[in-house]
Amino acid sequence: MKLHLIAVGHKMPGWINAGYDDYARRMPPDLPLALTEIKPGHRVAGEDGARARQLEADRILAALPAGCVPVVLDERGTQVTTRELAVWLQGWMAEGVTPAFVIGGADGLADSVKARAGKLLGLSKLTLPHALARVMLVEQLYRAVCIIKGHPYHRD
Repeated sequence: MKLHLIAVGHKMPGWINAGYDDYARRMPPDLPLALTEIKPGHRVAGEDGARARQLEADRILAALPAGCVPVVLDERGTQVTTRELAVWLQGWMAEGVTPAFVIGGADGLADSVKARAGKLLGLSKLTLPHALARVMLVEQLYRAVCIIKGHPYHRD
């Protein structure tokens, strides 16, 4: 099974790329992580961002792998523990389902992307920069995989 991360933003600061790459490299060969970066929509001064969200939504929906379960990160999504995330991953593995985690841009996600979601996932009640959410998500996926494989990375 391959894990997918589809994230709006394509010119990340070096420390974001370094953090993401560190955890992505740690993923086991049987659960590789593929990152698809989506170019942000153009924002026009004085507009509410709807046009940018729609352009990003079109790009995100086109990038979703066939047959995947989109897991959309949203501030109103279900907040889970790392162990609960591991249970989600184990379920998808057992079903042979490919999860595709989606992180939107600065203006959020269009309703069309949220409507496609198999799950809405909330990383935190805190407001997070989207780039940092990328690093936090991959770190939590790594921890969840460690739990599944019985590694001592996660301590209760």
